[in-house]
Amino acid sequence: MKQGSPRGIHVAIIMDGNGRWATARGQLRTAGHIAGARTVRKIVEAAPDCGIGTLTLYAFSADNWRRPSREVALLMRLFRRYLVSEVARCVTNGVRMRIIGRRDRIPAELLRAITNA
Repeated sequence: MKQGSPRGIHVAIIMDGNGRWATARGQLRTAGHIAGARTVRKIVEAAPDCGIGTLTLYAFSADNWRRPSREVALLMRLFRRYLVSEVARCVTNGVRMRIIGRRDRIPAELLRAITNA
């Protein structure tokens, strides 16, 4: 099944626990967020072969704004970096990307990347 196909099941993933995963391994929480972002690529690539027609990734909740400002800034940079780097791949593979949720606190650079995507 081609990525982005309207057929197939809808799977939603709450991306939670990356920081705890890293801490449990003696790493910085940010290392967990970076590893989680790499995992997203694998999930997106595998989804069509698993019969997934729609994949929703819930990546940042209102509660996440309470994290330390450095951690929030890193997450915003990661979102932007991976959004920019993956758009062309998504287009090539027929993946339709839709960013949902509030945008009033998102940094301008990330908003531009969302608009361009």
